[in-house]
Amino acid sequence: MLSNKRLADLGYKTFSGTMILLTLYGGYLCSLRVYRHFQRRLQLQEAAENQTEAVIKD
Repeated sequence: MLSNKRLADLGYKTFSGTMILLTLYGGYLCSLRVYRHFQRRLQLQEAAENQTEAVIKD
């Protein structure tokens, strides 16, 4: 049978591990959102440049 100290240590390590995983996953989601934001911004900028070129040609 596990002693109280050993059980507490196991619980702490489990909790800490899950918090680390959640932090890493949150960082991944945040990075993905920032990446998508900049990709979308670049697409909009390119579309605006192409649109002005088409207007100038007409």
